[in-house]
Amino acid sequence: MPAVISSLSKDQESNLLSLFSLVRLHLLYKASIHGFTAAAFHSRCDKQGPTVTVAYNAAGFVFGAYTSKDYTQSREAVSDGEAFLYSIGAERKKPLRVGGISGQHAFTDGGHGPHFGALFFLDNDQPAVCSNPGTCFNFQAAEMHGDDLALTEFEVYRVEGLGDLLEKPWRNIQWTAEKRHQLMTSIQNYLPDIETVNHARVLLVGPVGAGKSSFFNSINSAFRGNMTCQAMTGTAGTSVTTQYRAYTIKVGRRGGNLPLILCDTMGLEENADSGLNIDDVVSILKGHMMDRYQFSTCSSIVEDSPGYKKHATLDDTIHCVAYVVDTSKVSLLSQKMLDKFTAIRKKANQLGIPQILLMTKVDEACPLVTKDLKNVYRSVYIQKKARQLSESLGIPLSYVLPVKNYSEELELDLNTDILLFMVLEQMLNYADSFFENQIADGQDGTNEPELYRSRIHPRGVLSERDDHKIV
Repeated sequence: MPAVISSLSKDQESNLLSLFSLVRLHLLYKASIHGFTAAAFHSRCDKQGPTVTVAYNAAGFVFGAYTSKDYTQSREAVSDGEAFLYSIGAERKKPLRVGGISGQHAFTDGGHGPHFGALFFLDNDQPAVCSNPGTCFNFQAAEMHGDDLALTEFEVYRVEGLGDLLEKPWRNIQWTAEKRHQLMTSIQNYLPDIETVNHARVLLVGPVGAGKSSFFNSINSAFRGNMTCQAMTGTAGTSVTTQYRAYTIKVGRRGGNLPLILCDTMGLEENADSGLNIDDVVSILKGHMMDRYQFSTCSSIVEDSPGYKKHATLDDTIHCVAYVVDTSKVSLLSQKMLDKFTAIRKKANQLGIPQILLMTKVDEACPLVTKDLKNVYRSVYIQKKARQLSESLGIPLSYVLPVKNYSEELELDLNTDILLFMVLEQMLNYADSFFENQIADGQDGTNEPELYRSRIHPRGVLSERDDHKIV
């Protein structure tokens, strides 16, 4: 299925948002993709809370209706004092907003398309709107839709209130150059507590477009000191990443590598026969997949496949899994996608691998964070999404970390770096937990003792090999 992308231009979206207070729009239904039918509309829009319909016609009008009530197919007339109709025209500076007629209901909640009396969308499962001004709402037809009742597109968005800023942040962050340097120093000086392991190896897993490759590029840029794009990124509906990649991170242009490897994968997709295969994830977790293995959606890697590493060591295995989710799409995670996350979590748990969750694109999800990244832990909306992800995926809230990737910037930013480095620090902390469990197993005599000989090394102080640090 093609990617479901909003048809609203930036100006149209800005005009539509101006009709509300502080909200975020999440696309639920797009008729050109899901079908111009009432059944398709209800399958994606019922019980979604406040929604706004967006209709497009060839005359250049964007118009529709907002309701704060659920669609439930109750077959009843629903009253809603907050409901309104609107229209955005190319020649109109401000959008037209039409409130309901006093004493009349807002819409009829049946098994048909959205029926707001004066506007009835998808009547008889057709890409058209029936217009009857004076019923529930009153308007001039020429102002509302230019008398063009044929629809070129029809969409429905959930309207989510962003709330206000918390009085106190739910996590205390020091947004200073000193904190950035402290984090960078700690990361550079990290050494696994097992002698045979040279790097902490972290696997990035998430849906297509969640920002896995962009996360690596952002980390690489922050440590290199300039913007880089080593990992391929994009906005296609299918995964841009088609190979398994184990990326090292260089400090400075000619410096050494960090003691950390970020492993990128093909994106997860809803269908069982597309995107990253769960069996391939297990092979990666166990260290059997070599760098640059070409993924196949038809079959998973097996022992005699090119790129299969038969004799994997502890250095080859994954020491921490980081699930990557687009903050703006938390509410849109389907049950099929959640089931895939659950299956991977089960496999990782069986192998004793710690897991964390990265909420990417926080600046795109919340205007308050767009305005100032330091609002990330004061945003009611971001906190709400973090709690929602924690509950949906069964991951403790303390393991959920908001982050912003570099996307359109040409220069590094202090606050962006701090969020990125905090994520890396937690990855290394959780990798340490994995190593400590391996040491405990070795002391029980279940593994070779020399494999688990602990290294004694200082933390938080740059070693001689890292005297090329970036300040």
